[in-house]
Amino acid sequence: MRVVIQRVNEASVKINEEIAGIIQKGLLVLLGIEDADTDEDIVWLSNKIVNLRIFNDENEVMNKSILEVGGDILLVSQFTLHASTKKGNRPSYIRASKPEVAIPLYEKMIACLEMDLHKKIATGIFGADMKVSLLNDGPVTIVMDTKNKE
Repeated sequence: MRVVIQRVNEASVKINEEIAGIIQKGLLVLLGIEDADTDEDIVWLSNKIVNLRIFNDENEVMNKSILEVGGDILLVSQFTLHASTKKGNRPSYIRASKPEVAIPLYEKMIACLEMDLHKKIATGIFGADMKVSLLNDGPVTIVMDTKNKE
């Protein structure tokens, strides 16, 4: 699994001009799923996301997690995170999972994040044409991949 995590003051996702998910202070998480992903990847990634200390403390130092600041999460599926640009100018998405593999993993990720965050999260709709809006805070943007746990 590959994610782009953005600390936001607000974020939303619209589908056909209707808001599907909206948050205020928290994290916008763009999630890419590949066939090699497992339940272990979900557990590791969810735990990492909710415990990342990327929110400011009273001294304006990034030292608090989303759990500590009571923030929200907006999770949006994004197969293009697994784009390969090695050959030519047209990206290949062959590493991105097909819906029959990706949807159950996406749903497990939602459940795991909700369990770890101790509340519901906002989401887009898997496979939909989504319009994502955000006000990045910082900006703070972090990329993680469960296949490369640096």
